[in-house]
Amino acid sequence: MQRGWGQDGRMRVAGALAALIVGASAGGALAQEKVLRIGMTAVDIPRTLGQPDQGFEGNRFTGIPIYDALTHWDLSKENEPSVIIPGLATEWAVTDDKTKWVFTLRDGVRFHDGSPLDAEAVVWNVQKVLDKAAPHYDASQVGVTASRMPTLRSARVLDKLKVELTTSEPDAFLPYNLTNLFMASPAHWAAKLKAVPAGVTDPAERAKQAWTAFAADPSGSGPFRVTRLVPRERLELAANTAYWDETRRPKIPKVVLVPLPEANARTAALLSGQVDWIEAPAPDAVQQIKGRGFKIYQNPQPHVWPWQLSFVEGSPWRDKRVRHAANLCINRAELKEFLGGLMAEPKGTVPPGHPWWGNPSFDIRYDPAAAQKLMKEAGFSAQKPLPVKVQISASGSGQMQPLPMNEFVQQSLKECFFDVSFDVIEWNTLFTNWRQGAKDSTARGAQAVNVSFATMDPFFAMVRFTSTKTFPPVSNNWGFFGNDEFDGLIAAARNTFEAGARDQALAKLHARIVEEAPFIWIAHDVGPRAMSPKVKGVVQPRSWFIDIATMSMD
Repeated sequence: MQRGWGQDGRMRVAGALAALIVGASAGGALAQEKVLRIGMTAVDIPRTLGQPDQGFEGNRFTGIPIYDALTHWDLSKENEPSVIIPGLATEWAVTDDKTKWVFTLRDGVRFHDGSPLDAEAVVWNVQKVLDKAAPHYDASQVGVTASRMPTLRSARVLDKLKVELTTSEPDAFLPYNLTNLFMASPAHWAAKLKAVPAGVTDPAERAKQAWTAFAADPSGSGPFRVTRLVPRERLELAANTAYWDETRRPKIPKVVLVPLPEANARTAALLSGQVDWIEAPAPDAVQQIKGRGFKIYQNPQPHVWPWQLSFVEGSPWRDKRVRHAANLCINRAELKEFLGGLMAEPKGTVPPGHPWWGNPSFDIRYDPAAAQKLMKEAGFSAQKPLPVKVQISASGSGQMQPLPMNEFVQQSLKECFFDVSFDVIEWNTLFTNWRQGAKDSTARGAQAVNVSFATMDPFFAMVRFTSTKTFPPVSNNWGFFGNDEFDGLIAAARNTFEAGARDQALAKLHARIVEEAPFIWIAHDVGPRAMSPKVKGVVQPRSWFIDIATMSMD
């Protein structure tokens, strides 16, 4: 089994920590200024040009703080699921033909560079990822955007504060999808384009260089603005004191983000006072962290930590008996204990009681005897185990504790005649590979992939993994699972614009997903993060995301 991110990764962590130490000691500047220092699980700073990479950790730390979208997630409540609320759009409605939506924009919003955020700016941001003929089209932003809103086709200005968005088919999920389209400043990008040397004449190369310059000095409209970026080392943000939403005008003047992909390194940085907040602390250090006066925040998340299975020709997972056996062979209660209680046991993509539950006939549980029986029926035994290869990461957004968790699953499945091997690669590479699919060379022979995912909206939770329209490279149906039945169930839900009826349609879809088991459902995350008691006003929502803007510091 390959191991982690190696010496180069450890050197980057050491460099990041050294930078923090130097910054903290330089003239006592950080000691005098209120600065929130965050240790991320990512190996690099998520991209800052408008559409982040590094999975949803990118949205959490360089998307939501720096930028706005037409629709936002409500991150203000701990005890209720996050829902869609107005962002840059104050209201929206679908037209009679169900393929056109009209969004009314908030008046008076300005980008960090002072330029107005109007309907033309929204159209420009749609074009940056959908219109290949646009001079500012950026292919590097397409993968993390178009795959999250696959039916959006175009946008046009109706008036200064109204924009019409057109989809390829009726799609009731569009308002959810648009939380992922962050608005960058067209005027600021144009200024970067003007600075590209005149000797660069190729339009695509000029656009690429302009986006590179924009990423180093970005302009969104969010509650924070970028003041310094050192790739692989640190990102510094300053409060946007003119932010349009007074309830989210930051109380913390400065935030420093540091990539710390190793759980033990993150924990050590917190305990030594080098950072104030870490994502996913080492489970065996939780009691020590609490004993030192730090706070552990957690809340059940709409989140799945799975193995996503391949259905391409020759994959062992094409046999449903094998898929069910793997789901029955994992002692999730023991895994939860192993993680210090920092997980929830799944019964599917969403839990019982959720509006989309649907009461599937297959019960995900720990039943090794039933699993062994299924495997014997499929032709496997202790003497003839089934070899399977899984592509995994050593860290990453929502990946929890991927190495020890995958090793636990590996040992569990051995009891049921599986011979599991791993291909361990860097998180952002794994996330990129996710859209290439099991047939692509990037899979390197793996028949399963371990990428955690959000279940906040129907498309993210279910559609992108079960539709034949989302086969790679369109979206994240890595394993090429799907058929006419599932396409019909998805169409029924997507074409239902009344919430209650849509929930019923989605419940039918979820029940069939669990019964067919295109995943091994291993854990639900609870989003553990450890923070200094100096950090106040923390709301840990039932979401993958969290809002820094409403926090304060002693």
